[in-house]
Amino acid sequence: MKITPDIVRKVAKAARLELTEAETRKFSKDMNDILLAFKDLDKAKTDAKPAFQPLEIKDVLRDDTIEKCLPQQEALANTKHKENGFFKGPRAV
Repeated sequence: MKITPDIVRKVAKAARLELTEAETRKFSKDMNDILLAFKDLDKAKTDAKPAFQPLEIKDVLRDDTIEKCLPQQEALANTKHKENGFFKGPRAV
């Protein structure tokens, strides 16, 4: 696709920019150069795997193991907000 001065004027109008004719020609040329650069990038091979990994990949989570739960009295021992053997929180309306 080639960027014409008409396309630049249309985009400038949508962006509420007032461009001179010289600016329109300059932006048209610049945008075409950018599109050519992207065509070069499209030719690059992207199916290769990375050559290295800078950081060691490892699982940072611990293994799930079944452990004994705290008894209810021991779990509530360090709080003053308890009622009838349960934690007492703020009222939700």
